[in-house]
Amino acid sequence: MRLRSHAVKVLAVVALPLSLAACSSGSTDSSGDSAAAAPTKTKDPDAGLMTGTQLKKSLAPASYFPSGFAADPSLARDTGDTYQAPATKNADKPHCADLAATSWISLTGVEGVSFAQNSYIAKDTSAELDQEIDVYRGATATDVLKDLAKVVAACPNYTDTDTHSKVTVTGAATTGLGDEAYTITLTDTAWENGTTLIAARAGTAVVSVLSTDGGDNGAMSAKKLAEHILVTLKDKSGTAGQS
Repeated sequence: MRLRSHAVKVLAVVALPLSLAACSSGSTDSSGDSAAAAPTKTKDPDAGLMTGTQLKKSLAPASYFPSGFAADPSLARDTGDTYQAPATKNADKPHCADLAATSWISLTGVEGVSFAQNSYIAKDTSAELDQEIDVYRGATATDVLKDLAKVVAACPNYTDTDTHSKVTVTGAATTGLGDEAYTITLTDTAWENGTTLIAARAGTAVVSVLSTDGGDNGAMSAKKLAEHILVTLKDKSGTAGQS
């Protein structure tokens, strides 16, 4: 079984200020009459979006995972009850080896306003099951799925730092998961088993999973985990599964 990646990506939680100051002004004419401008209200761009605390409840619980798997507390993170400022980074030259790391979805260069993630590791085999949910403003989540195809195009292969062998990267759009989905497969002749990554959009949220569990490059276990999260996410958000 391929050893779990040590290239863990740490996401910083940045609070987004939500208090918006209203401005007003007044003027007095020669007759003594005065008029005040009505306060201007700015729409909260994060209104209705799930927080990290809410997303954490949609991740698969410990009882979901097969016997022998245990959570790695050091890899569990979320944005809590606040939102972080969204950001878009240049992803023309992604660090391809991060496809084998947690938070691989960030290779798209797009960061959402909230997220929750954790990882489960099998003690005996080192098989890995990672899960994450990221929420984005507006239609940004659809761009993330499109950008994954660009990442695969930019990363046809990379060198595994543990085995110093070449990892082959393939990707394809996937039907039957959420509003849309994309699957990436990592294979290497030096590994006993490959890795499957799945990103599935549900409205403004993107569910991303990584699996090395199972002799099929983790394909079945990755799909099963993604399906479980999507169902739970839809139940808890009420509208997350709507485009």
